Amino acid sequence: MDERHKKILQRNRTHLVKELDPSSLYDLLLEKGVFTQDMIDEIKSAGTRRDQARQLARDIETRGSRAFSLFVESLEETGQMQLVQALKEGSPLGTLQPSAPPVHRPTPQPLPIVPPMDDKKIIIAPITPIQKPSTTPTPSPEGDVLRPKAQRTRRDSIQNYKMDATPCGHCLIINNMEFEPKSELSNRIGSNIDCDKLQRRFTNLNFIVEVKTNLKQKQIRLALSALSKKDHSAFDCCVVIMLSHGTEVSHNRFPGAVYGVDGLYVPVQHITNFLNGQHCPSLQGKPKLFFIQACGGGEKDTGFEVSPEDETAPPCGGGEDDQTDAIPTSSSSDSLSVSDEPDARASLPTPSDILVSYSTFPGYVSWRDTQAGSWYVETLDRVFAESAVTDDLVTMLMMVNNEVSQNSAKGLYKQMPGSFNFLRKLLYFNHELKSIKINNIPIAINNSKRNMIAFEQSIVLKIPMNS
Repeated sequence: MDERHKKILQRNRTHLVKELDPSSLYDLLLEKGVFTQDMIDEIKSAGTRRDQARQLARDIETRGSRAFSLFVESLEETGQMQLVQALKEGSPLGTLQPSAPPVHRPTPQPLPIVPPMDDKKIIIAPITPIQKPSTTPTPSPEGDVLRPKAQRTRRDSIQNYKMDATPCGHCLIINNMEFEPKSELSNRIGSNIDCDKLQRRFTNLNFIVEVKTNLKQKQIRLALSALSKKDHSAFDCCVVIMLSHGTEVSHNRFPGAVYGVDGLYVPVQHITNFLNGQHCPSLQGKPKLFFIQACGGGEKDTGFEVSPEDETAPPCGGGEDDQTDAIPTSSSSDSLSVSDEPDARASLPTPSDILVSYSTFPGYVSWRDTQAGSWYVETLDRVFAESAVTDDLVTMLMMVNNEVSQNSAKGLYKQMPGSFNFLRKLLYFNHELKSIKINNIPIAINNSKRNMIAFEQSIVLKIPMNS
């Protein structure tokens, strides 16, 4: 596509996203040879109508010299004439809209500044209405009484997700180790160690674990689609774990992408879309957890030097066989143009009940030992084993971040895991403890009552023992 047509599309990007009906164009663009079926499927998987429209508007720029005219022709055939007129004239669609008459709104009056109150006073003392000062020039229509501020929610009152279903939910592990020669990606030696650890760990955490190995891009999408079509009504949670090569791609939600063994990638934001409230209704309001062991890009972090008093622990050395799962930054068609940024920011959704944990910071490599597995999974498995009884998920992930950050590959390179957290509550895994016997009396601690663990343990320690 020539630059003139690209600029027309970019100038009209915001309104294309707002007005375009992509579903009506798919068959026409397929018949005209603008897109293949796989490309159409990828656009459809972008999510909402706006997301699909945005993805289509980006991808059309990469489809050759006739793509623009065929796109306009398809808009004409589907009756989207306002967009046709804007694209043919080469002007932003917004200039075709008549300006709305100015709206005269009353000037808002400033509210009095109230000094902050102590938390304890908020809890103990009754809250009385606050009167406006008599110097207020114009009283509000509802009178001079202001509504009292709501009490601040204390941390100890934050709710926990329900996590006591048996089993708790499904856990899908996709482990890509052996890549096709045409992909030009190296085999991921040691990934089977990661997979075995995570399979055992989430089985112990009361999940139904399914492992799929060496999937191509389309097979990854099919596996995720099959998971989204399951009935999760009887379960409390769902987990997806991706072990593969990765790369950095432009995004408007979750960064990064994961490769299939055929060398084609699936963006992480598409992976999460399969299980969102729109595509998987039986998981609405339930936590959906994604763990990504893959590089976020090709940069290697050499860290920074800290003074001795700032060091919390001596640096750990990596193994001699440390490898990365890095692929160079993608230069594919989903790059975000400057003209698209305002719309992308304005239309960003707030995904609820989703957490995506990355093995490394976006843009950087993720290290894997061929003998012991990846730093991230090894640490994640150990922290979960030691702390799932008492700590919530976000706290445990901070422990993982801290430990991995102290490793060094080849005595030089560092790694920093992190998470995109859109959970609304605390999440405690329902980790079953083995019962113990004291004086031939079986005793077990019910983990669903975590606030009683320390108390119960103290009672157990005080039980007299027979010699």
